[in-house]
Amino acid sequence: MRPEPHELPKLVRDLHQQGRAWLPAGLGSRLDWGPPLSQPAEVVSCARLDRIVEHNPGDFTLTVEAGAPLAAVQEALAPHRQWLALDAPWGEAPGSVGGLVARGMAGGYRQRYLGVRDQLIGLRLLRADGVAARAGGRVVKNVAGYDLMRLFTGSWGSLGLITEVTLRTLPLPVHRRGLLAQGPPEVLAPLARWLLGCSLTPERVDLWSAPLAAAAGLEAQPLLLIALASVAAVSLEEQSAAIAERSALPLRPIAAADLPALLAVARGGAPTDWLLRLGVRPDRAFELLAAPELAGLPLDLAAGSGLGIAWAAASLLGGSRVQELRRRCRDLGGWLTVLRQPAGSALPAWSDAPARSLIEAVKRQFDPLNQLAPGRLPGVAAPSPPPPGGAQRSLTR
Repeated sequence: MRPEPHELPKLVRDLHQQGRAWLPAGLGSRLDWGPPLSQPAEVVSCARLDRIVEHNPGDFTLTVEAGAPLAAVQEALAPHRQWLALDAPWGEAPGSVGGLVARGMAGGYRQRYLGVRDQLIGLRLLRADGVAARAGGRVVKNVAGYDLMRLFTGSWGSLGLITEVTLRTLPLPVHRRGLLAQGPPEVLAPLARWLLGCSLTPERVDLWSAPLAAAAGLEAQPLLLIALASVAAVSLEEQSAAIAERSALPLRPIAAADLPALLAVARGGAPTDWLLRLGVRPDRAFELLAAPELAGLPLDLAAGSGLGIAWAAASLLGGSRVQELRRRCRDLGGWLTVLRQPAGSALPAWSDAPARSLIEAVKRQFDPLNQLAPGRLPGVAAPSPPPPGGAQRSLTR
């Protein structure tokens, strides 16, 4: 369903009154990510909510409807020399701003600009019963209160439908440059640790596995990608010289014009059978890079956060190996989320969080009929079935 903006509240109210399950969506380009729904559900897309509502260049704030494609928003901001410091989602298909917030997945730009939840100023949403609500506002300084914005970031549509978001914009860097270092993980690790602890502020410090480096036309060795940005060219020269002095490996410069194509390699291409989101403690990132469970797989891992993406065809990766990789991530202080898996595979998308009982309690408050994204609750591997007749009792109260 792709309702017009004025039709959306009534549609949601009707679904609620009928007790029908539905799945909030942005452009609908990644509906197969995450766990399968536990029951058939209507897909309610925000694709027609695609306007830029307000852009205040002086205050560096932007309000957009949730279905606005990220690429179109960046294009509209460019004449003002501003941008949203957000990574595009993995894959070729365009992604919406609302979809990025709903999944809460930050990429390598988190190293300098933090994640999407840290850039949110306000949002509007429709509750499961069709009632409109909002959190935050359209200015950077807002009245303090319960932070619904962080709660909804990464909620995967399980708590409500995000209809509008307000985010901080940033000045587009005047000068950019990339540096590549390739070699064994044990040689790259000291340089990465120094970069993360020194006074320099690179935009990205990304670790690539050897297969991902080979896919970019480089040597099939692990790679450290350092992206620099500054208002002055002389600053980039000084930063590059400082990094070269600390590196035990030769550095390959990458011009600003070539950086987007290189970064696009790490965003993947055609749909793949397996798509995995990994997280480990940052100080254990190089151990993950060298783990035998990852052998032969493309991996893009942010060194500062320990968060990354890996993918593979079913012919190269089986479910038992994914389970071993999940255990490896857990041993390294992290986790693994299965975003996509081949037909016939039934691995849980994510494990139970320590706060599972609290997560389920929040879900019951926002969605007592369990209509929203049924079976897809982050931090709950297998949601508990509702009590018999529970939905009907809620409807008649």
